[in-house]
Amino acid sequence: MTPSPAGPPAGPALARKLGTLDAVVIGLGSMIGAGIFASFAPAAAAAGAGLLIGLAIAAIVAYCNATASAQLAAQYPTSGGTYVYGRERLGEWPGFLAGWSFVIGKTASCAAMALTFAAYAAPAGWEKPVAVAAILALAAVNCFGVTRTAGLTRIIVAVVLVVLALVVVAGLAGGSPHAEQLGQELFADGWYGILQSAGLLFFAFAGYARIATMGEEVTNPQRTIPRAIITALLITLVIYTIIALTVLSVIGPERLASSVAPLVEVATSGGWSWAAPIVRVGAAAAALGALLALVAGVGRTSLAMARNRDLPTWLAAVHPKHAVPHHAEIALAVAVSVLVLTVDLRGAIGFSSFGVLLYYFIANVSAFTQRTGQRRYPKALQVVGAIGCLVLVVTLPPVSIVVGVIVLAVGVGYRLLRLRLQRPAPSA
Repeated sequence: MTPSPAGPPAGPALARKLGTLDAVVIGLGSMIGAGIFASFAPAAAAAGAGLLIGLAIAAIVAYCNATASAQLAAQYPTSGGTYVYGRERLGEWPGFLAGWSFVIGKTASCAAMALTFAAYAAPAGWEKPVAVAAILALAAVNCFGVTRTAGLTRIIVAVVLVVLALVVVAGLAGGSPHAEQLGQELFADGWYGILQSAGLLFFAFAGYARIATMGEEVTNPQRTIPRAIITALLITLVIYTIIALTVLSVIGPERLASSVAPLVEVATSGGWSWAAPIVRVGAAAAALGALLALVAGVGRTSLAMARNRDLPTWLAAVHPKHAVPHHAEIALAVAVSVLVLTVDLRGAIGFSSFGVLLYYFIANVSAFTQRTGQRRYPKALQVVGAIGCLVLVVTLPPVSIVVGVIVLAVGVGYRLLRLRLQRPAPSA
């Protein structure tokens, strides 16, 4: 039996205020900060120069996933993303697994982005307090309305793009000592390393999910969401490719793998030491932009899950004036602040990728079930996307896989307990 289309959300609705440009900018802000300043170094540690092939593989899988998300979001323009799509197309359990994977993975990503921001912006010894302050400030921005979220993200993206252009020019001015060796080193770490780098780099493309999770807040969603998702993904791929080639050519894969601030090294390699503070500002802004969009996306998926009682119903509240899920975002801010103060989550990219890849596996399977009149893209893309997600999951670092399975089991246990408690008592 084919599930019926999603009806109006239970509880107060969110306001539709975002146009195509706003949605694209939110997607760019989500991807660029996480990708360039967080995942390139671990990808280089896994595959060296082969991260260029890993980037291409991650982009192909991300494109397949993006088409699935766009096609589903056009049919189900409500908050929650694949949590909603999985419930409508496959059933409650697949939807729950998608939503839980997204929430836990992106909560860890929020902490990682906050710490990355503080590493560039805070004085030594003040990283954790500054990270918490950033989380609380951006949660407040989100609580005052989604249009403020889009406006601030637009400024951040503009700053980051200018800084990245400066890095490329500085790198080219300093020469490219490693450029001739890149072709010879592409397969030095083998296909396992390349696939692992692809899984880690997939983390850098996952920002377009924020566009789909905000489906209840965009104008003309059937047209806006597909266009915004594909546009943001293609722009980001071009930027990533340019930066990856520049960094590998200037400082080489070995230095990239061990660097905590590779773009600063690129900018200063040609003697442009004056550019280092500017690059640090750009890196901090990029991490801030990613954190801003992450808070918005996780809050809205939590809202959708709470509406269906898969999370506590207190999280389903929508502010009567600002029309945002303020309870969900307050809870997220508290949870991320605790994580930042107690755990170093910079190594959590693999765990985040585990959750997000599972999320998109369910998205691809859900899109595969759509009928001809609901389709915008061929089914072959969903087959490639689903297989790609599974391949990248099993090649992630083993620790990430083990932790991911454990946390998923905790979520499943919670839902089983909740269903058992809700089960009506047998009649006498």
